[in-house]
Amino acid sequence: MEFDPTRPKWQQIAEEITRRIKSGQYPERFQLSEVRLAAEFGVNRDTIRKATAALRDAGLILTVPNLGTFVRSTEDDQGDA
Repeated sequence: MEFDPTRPKWQQIAEEITRRIKSGQYPERFQLSEVRLAAEFGVNRDTIRKATAALRDAGLILTVPNLGTFVRSTEDDQGDA
């Protein structure tokens, strides 16, 4: 991925991950690995953490302590009601 130097990398990575989720490349309950994403995008893990925080705030992913970060499923929303 080639980054736009006028925008934060974490934001561009978040947009790319969002595209992958919406296209089905990252299906529901797919586990996102900080280490793998950092290597793929050539950035520090802190940059990936900023991107995943934005995705979590947008409701696209869910982080479960001691298990990992996953693409949210529609079933995940049922527990919030």
